[in-house]
Amino acid sequence: MPSSPHSRSIDLHTHSSVSDGTETPTQLIRSALAAGLDTVALTDHDSTAGWEEARSAASGTGLMVIPGMELSTRVQFASVHVLGYLFDPANAALIAETARIRSGRLHRAERIVQRLSADFELTWDDVLAQSTEGATIGRPHIADALVARGHAPNRSAAFASMLHWKSGYYEPHYAPSPLAGIRMITEAGGVAVLAHPGTGGQRAVVPEAELRELIAAGLAGLEIGHRENTEAGKAVLRRYAETYHLIVTGSSDYHADGKPNRLGENTTAPDQLERILARASGSEPFAG
Repeated sequence: MPSSPHSRSIDLHTHSSVSDGTETPTQLIRSALAAGLDTVALTDHDSTAGWEEARSAASGTGLMVIPGMELSTRVQFASVHVLGYLFDPANAALIAETARIRSGRLHRAERIVQRLSADFELTWDDVLAQSTEGATIGRPHIADALVARGHAPNRSAAFASMLHWKSGYYEPHYAPSPLAGIRMITEAGGVAVLAHPGTGGQRAVVPEAELRELIAAGLAGLEIGHRENTEAGKAVLRRYAETYHLIVTGSSDYHADGKPNRLGENTTAPDQLERILARASGSEPFAG
């Protein structure tokens, strides 16, 4: 039986092997159940290809699955990720844009491997061996190939060294602006939430003036509960959420063996999920 509304365990940011997780959507659903979750969102990068498998895997389990995606956007050289929930997967504009992003990721990955191969024993076939058919190939798969070749102890170490943006091997890839991405998600009936926006990276916390522009474009919430957000960043984000009445989420950003993040390590309050469900019009949750 599902938990009562006030005790539900809700994780709204996970990845499967459709993008850069190491579990198939079916395995991810099983892991979510084993972790005691009542609700999980599948948010693969720039893809909805795992939705149907997740729906089938959750059938009869009592687990609610929120179909979603983590959309890649960019401000100059800084990546800004936007979580989109419950949008229409058949929306033509979103289909075209995500296809363009995935193509950009693929060609970027090929260029990175070409650069790396000058200094490390690494081939494109090594990278393909770390991905599943139809997956959105990106730096995580290159990282796994570097690990398999013995050039790094784990994926995190590869990202901190050879795949770091300062390494000299890095290449940018195409992505729309956050403003355009949020508009597309919203126009497709979805709910847009900024992913881990308080990490203290190149852009740190989004400036308030820019945040107001994003809200005007349809931004609905902020992912505040995330292991990569700094405490100082969370404080600013909580002030933003209160000032602008934004939805607040907490999530694991689970990648199975791809990251140390564990399912349910951060969760979303049930009333905040209800706000997402009330706002969405593009698709429905998968009620297991």
